[in-house]
Formats: sequence, C-alpha cells, structure tokens
Amino acid sequence: MTKHTWTHRFAVIGICSSLALSAAITIANPVAAATTATATTSKATKIVNYGKTFMGTPYKFGASTTTTRNFDCSSLMKRIYGKYGVTLPRTSVAQSKKGVAVSKANLKKGDLLFFSTGSRSNGRNITHVGMYIGNGKMLHTYGSPGVMITDINKAHWKKTYVKARRVL
Repeated sequence: MTKHTWTHRFAVIGICSSLALSAAITIANPVAAATTATATTSKATKIVNYGKTFMGTPYKFGASTTTTRNFDCSSLMKRIYGKYGVTLPRTSVAQSKKGVAVSKANLKKGDLLFFSTGSRSNGRNITHVGMYIGNGKMLHTYGSPGVMITDINKAHWKKTYVKARRVL
C-alpha cells in the first residue's frame, strides 16, 4: 500500500470514529435529560411530602424562620425547600424573583405560586406564596387552620393569582 492509501484509510477511520462518538453522545443525551427530569420530579415529590408533614401548623404573620411551631407563607416555603438544598429568601416578594417563570398551564409539582391577596394587596403586588402540589392544588398557610392544601381554581385564589416560578 502506498502512503496515500494509508493516509486515506486513517482519515476514513477517523471520520467514522468521530461519527460513532457523536452518535453515542446524541443517544446518551436523552437518557441524561430523562435522568435529570426524574431527579427533579423525585426532589419535588420529597419536598411536597415534607411540606405535608406541617399540615395544621398554626399561621403567624412574620413567623421566625428558626421554628416549626408556626409559619407564615414565606417562612414555610423557606423551611420546606431549604431542607432539600434550595435556598429561598425570607419574603414572598423576594421569593417571587427566584427561579424561572412558568405559565399556569405548565405548572409542575414544586413550583412556587404567587398571589396578591389580603389587606396589603393592590391586585398586582406579591403578598402570598404557596407550593404547587399537582392536580390544581397548593400547599400553603394563610390564617386558620394554618398549613393546608387549597384548590387554586377556587374563586378567591383564581382571582388573586399573579404568577408562578420554578425553583427546582
């Protein structure tokens, strides 16, 4: 074989190897994406389940973030997400600026929901936060009976909904 033939064969082998590696990477990406999606879903389920352990815990506006004896809406979210490594700021307004925007039609478990409700509300400002738990429901705390699950499509919550953010 001539030098030219050997060079040609090495070039062909090199191109084929590159294509095979590229194909392997392309095939591997959906698996990696699926693994990431599964990990996020699993984390969301853990966060929701942990949040449910606080059902009935009394509401107290301005509650300390160092106790689990009572919560306000944002201290509850800070506690729940913090256990799983998601650091949230103290207030619902600050929390509403974290993560990425998500439409109401595309909500997933673990998304934060923001509302303008109560005496400080003007219809646009953020005054309340809850966590989407699936099936049109949120976990939050707001007055009596404390931490609870509420249908976000009921008149009050539907009317006062402002936006959602994905932090997972």
